Amino acid sequence: MSSPAATPPTTERPASLWEVFTSFTGLALQGFGGVLAVVQREMVEKRRWLTKEEFIEEWAVAQIMPGPNVVNLSLMLGARWFGLRGALTALAGMLVCPLLVVLALALVYARFAADPHVAGALRGMGAVAAGLVTATGIKLVPALARNPLGQGLCALFGVATFVAVAWLRLPLVAVLLVAGGLACVVAWRRIAP
Repeated sequence: MSSPAATPPTTERPASLWEVFTSFTGLALQGFGGVLAVVQREMVEKRRWLTKEEFIEEWAVAQIMPGPNVVNLSLMLGARWFGLRGALTALAGMLVCPLLVVLALALVYARFAADPHVAGALRGMGAVAAGLVTATGIKLVPALARNPLGQGLCALFGVATFVAVAWLRLPLVAVLLVAGGLACVVAWRRIAP
């Protein structure tokens, strides 16, 4: 097992702003009902622009920022690779084509919203999205071995957060502040010299 201070594997980077735009457009157009699985596969496995560990860290930051997670991630990664131009290009890739698709779907939905088949299809898509998120989470578990908290504490924080939000129905912001703050303190104490 490698230590947290070990050199991370090298990653590639996009060759141009056009590649950033088309990649994030593709992500956005695939992300119906949840984009986590698609983003992880595209950024880590297919394009190798991020390691699993980098993806987990970037996604964690994107989740605690206000706004949609994947939009936050696109801004962060675009800025990482090409500065402000990259951030704006990635953002445009995430928003332009999907906006057109959403507008078209809104017109279609307004016409067929009362149809019970449409309601059933939407419920089915929700189940599929939940399965994709769960599968991606399971796929990323091995990367937690190199996390300063280790897999055990990461699992404990994950389960505690799930119980607090899903079962106890505690406010998400409070849970994030308490659990996230505690996890940051523990991680900092483990990596501090």
